[in-house]
Amino acid sequence: MWKIPKSFSLTGRLCCFPKDPLGDVEAWGESVDKVLGCKAGQIAFREFLKSEYSEENILFWLACEEYKKIKTAPEMISSANRIYSEFVDSEAPRQINIDCGTRENITKNISQPTLTSFDTAQKLIYSLMARDCYPRFLKSDIYQGLLRRNDSR
Repeated sequence: MWKIPKSFSLTGRLCCFPKDPLGDVEAWGESVDKVLGCKAGQIAFREFLKSEYSEENILFWLACEEYKKIKTAPEMISSANRIYSEFVDSEAPRQINIDCGTRENITKNISQPTLTSFDTAQKLIYSLMARDCYPRFLKSDIYQGLLRRNDSR
């Protein structure tokens, strides 16, 4: 799991990226995919979700993206159990909002995970972010501030 770089500032004063990551800010307004497809967009969206107490959504989505890249069974089992205990389990510290059927299906199959173990839950969370969180993000002070900063260049 990646962390927000300490040198990244949403006010734009500091940044750890070699090229200006905020050059794509306007494109983020086109779709949630544009936001999620760029590291700076992920960071800004995560900060917004944190302010709405729903940061677990992007953290789960990102964890699933990394999970799909796993090549070995031991690593898959370890990562699946970590994702499950952090986001899916009914006692998870960052429990995601998914229906009980999806949660039960993951729970039933967690002992023998596959690369698609979290796909249904990830799609549900993506849909939640796209439908509910993303439109609010576009109106947020965080996004609007980045747009203004971009425009003032």
